[in-house]
Amino acid sequence: MRILFLTRYGQMGASSRMRCFQYIPWLENMGMKCTVTPLFNDSQLAQRYRTERYELPGLLLSYFRRVLVLWQNRHCDLIWIEKEALPWFPVWFERWLLSGVPFVLDYDDAIFHNYDLHPSPILRYIFGKRIDRMMVAARLVVAGNKYIARRARCAGAPNVEILATVIDLDRYPRISGSSLAHTKLLNIVWIGSPSTAPYLELLNKPLLELSRHFIFNLRVIGCETFTMPGVEVERLPWSETTEQSLISSCDIGVMPLVDSPWERGKCGYKLIQYMACELPVVASPVGVNSEIVRTGENGFFATSEKTWVDALGKLLSDAALREQMGAAGRKRVEEAYCIQKAAPHLAQLLRDAVEGRLRVSTRDDLT
Repeated sequence: MRILFLTRYGQMGASSRMRCFQYIPWLENMGMKCTVTPLFNDSQLAQRYRTERYELPGLLLSYFRRVLVLWQNRHCDLIWIEKEALPWFPVWFERWLLSGVPFVLDYDDAIFHNYDLHPSPILRYIFGKRIDRMMVAARLVVAGNKYIARRARCAGAPNVEILATVIDLDRYPRISGSSLAHTKLLNIVWIGSPSTAPYLELLNKPLLELSRHFIFNLRVIGCETFTMPGVEVERLPWSETTEQSLISSCDIGVMPLVDSPWERGKCGYKLIQYMACELPVVASPVGVNSEIVRTGENGFFATSEKTWVDALGKLLSDAALREQMGAAGRKRVEEAYCIQKAAPHLAQLLRDAVEGRLRVSTRDDLT
């Protein structure tokens, strides 16, 4: 079975790395021949992080190569597309290039809001239903959470499956009890990219208040320019080889979010990373976060400055509670959020997509 994977990014892009690249060895071991072609390579993504845009010559070349790849692979068994093959292109052109080939669409973000909530009314009119029209034509839509899955069903997608973003337990081994005792200086950790670092501003006042009573660092992984006046911030570069150890040496993981349509489509991956590293978590109860966190068991929800202070204060002052919640979080990851469970399921979904044998989700699956 020959599958062409059209990712948005290379290994540097978290969505491509976790929704595609980490599955490739598993799928190949199950007899599938996989070819992966990113739209934007790692150097382009790094440049975008620095300047917040892509350079036009490289952008045009990327699109030309993507069109060429689509044209040359019209006879493969299945095309798996992360988000969309040709962002901002007319939907008829993308569907024409894909005609005659079964394809699967995978979403870990509510990218339809790039179009239907765009500030320009002209662009909303032209592109507002772009993703919906692609979903209808797909053999299968794989959604990272219920919010995205509901959109696919409402758009008329015939087959929708929810598949969470997961971690590989082999990359996140269990921590021995003795190594859970960290130094006296406690570390609150956040991992992300420059584009998502602004969410940390929600913690400015709570962390300032907490710094009057506790000695701690805010460890920020993946945004080396972030600052928070009055709070001790440790800025570290992201690396796939170091992210697990940098998280594991911390004490509490945080995921602040605003409650808006875009954030409701996020997949809560950083929470899963923290929990895999046996850290208790504090998060905004937005979107899938409300499913990942079981308040009082593996972490707490926070909805205001006061509740952020209360939740983090409880964990900063109680090592036994941190260990108890961290162990519960790890167990939850092993049961529901690991590739060891997800990879066989994805492989079956892809086989069914090729053969036209698909499970149709019910309303209960998406509520």
